[in-house]
Amino acid sequence: MLTKDILEALKGYTASMSRPVTFVVQTGEHAKRGELLELLRGIAGVSDLVSVEERDMSAVLRSPVSFLIEADGEDTGIRFSGVPGGHEFNSLVLALLHSGGVPHKLDASIAEMLGNIDDALHFEVFVSLSCHNCPDVVQALNQFALLNPAISTEMLDGGLYPEVIAERDIQGVPTVYLNGELFANGKVDAAGLVEKLLENHPGMAQVADTASLPLQDVTVVGGGPAGVAAAIYAARKGLAVTLVADRFGGQVKDTMGIENLVSVPYTTGPELSGKLMEHLREYDITLREHLKVASIEKGPIKQLTLSSGERIDTRSVIVATGARWRELGVPGEKENIGNGVAYCPHCDGPFFKGKDVAVIGGGNSGIEAALDLAGIVNSVTVFEFLPELKADKVLVEQAEKRENITILKNVATKQVIADSGKVVGLEYEDRETGDLYTRELAGVFVQIGLVPNSQFLDGVVDLTKHGEVVIDERGRTSEEGIFACGDVTTVPYKQIVVSMGEGAKASLACFEYLMLNPVPAGEDLAA
Repeated sequence: MLTKDILEALKGYTASMSRPVTFVVQTGEHAKRGELLELLRGIAGVSDLVSVEERDMSAVLRSPVSFLIEADGEDTGIRFSGVPGGHEFNSLVLALLHSGGVPHKLDASIAEMLGNIDDALHFEVFVSLSCHNCPDVVQALNQFALLNPAISTEMLDGGLYPEVIAERDIQGVPTVYLNGELFANGKVDAAGLVEKLLENHPGMAQVADTASLPLQDVTVVGGGPAGVAAAIYAARKGLAVTLVADRFGGQVKDTMGIENLVSVPYTTGPELSGKLMEHLREYDITLREHLKVASIEKGPIKQLTLSSGERIDTRSVIVATGARWRELGVPGEKENIGNGVAYCPHCDGPFFKGKDVAVIGGGNSGIEAALDLAGIVNSVTVFEFLPELKADKVLVEQAEKRENITILKNVATKQVIADSGKVVGLEYEDRETGDLYTRELAGVFVQIGLVPNSQFLDGVVDLTKHGEVVIDERGRTSEEGIFACGDVTTVPYKQIVVSMGEGAKASLACFEYLMLNPVPAGEDLAA
């Protein structure tokens, strides 16, 4: 599992540690325990500050394939139940480094809010090692635990605990429990976790009476390709720039294969997100991550209020908040999210191995999802509303060659059918005849496009009936000093390369606006 290159990289990472860390493994017998010990001992071998101990910790650890992390002999509150390989290997490495004194990158305001929690919070995060969204949740909660001793968290590999999965009727990952009660499931990120905690612990937030930063020239809202391009272009002009992102990388992070980013023959969403962050950090840009903009107050100086309660005063704003998965809006959908209704085939596909599932949507996303699922499940039925599929010809041809993919066109999904808390079927209508049919299914994967993330802009700038921000050819909105770019706008063709170009264009237009509207000398417009 640990190659020579990985060990060399680990040796370099652990050189930055300042305090000893111990992996404490529960004693006992388990089929995967040898693999776990081999992994942990291999990591410990790269640094004198890392060690492995076997102890009877049954009071706090779940099984002989569970371990916790101690720093300087003190329990950090971080537990892993399973062998953290695959995507979760990074979660383990980061937990080690942060426990060992390497500074975390969690926003200071979030760290302060978490420190205000007095109640004991124990999180359980059920993951699949093939899930690329799960590490975001595991890593965020691990940092929460390190910031507040009242918080503890456990990663559980669902494949090793089928009895727990069955008992709690879990059909999707990540699924998060807090103190034994369901807290979040499906697609969730650090910003969403903080938002949910704020609902339960409103005292976390400390609303500042004054702006948390000096007056900014540009505040970019959104951390996807459009937002990063806008921030970099603004910083290159010597402007004071802040970027606010609830989830850095945005929708890109959920894309596993990218082959149409010109000059990059192939990459993945997580890799591209990492490169975007790497490029961003080359410039003097203030990054406020895992936070949302709750509201924008218009005026010569715009006032942005964040989900943390703090305020940013800025001369201009560039909105690049992208979009999210569109929901079907039919009975049985919302009620069964995480119990058979899913939006990420990469994350939740393994839970439906050998079963019959549906994919709603015949565009590129839908057909790609069907192809991915076809190698895991028993059968896939694609439901397309229009008389013809919208996906690229090459994808359609691949799908038509698969014996276990059935494509139904000109049909409308009417409801998701569940029994005893699990999806068992789908009712649909033949749009030509009006006849209703039911197909027995164990899972429904919704892939019907995107909805703009523009709710906080209602009443601030003009929006279309679909929620897209109306912009002109320079990215200007209906409000002076507020620009927009990328998938949140009326620009057609929601593509990564298009979003990058639109971000750069909006930033250049914003720079022109700032040059024509300087702050009057000696006048404090933010007062």
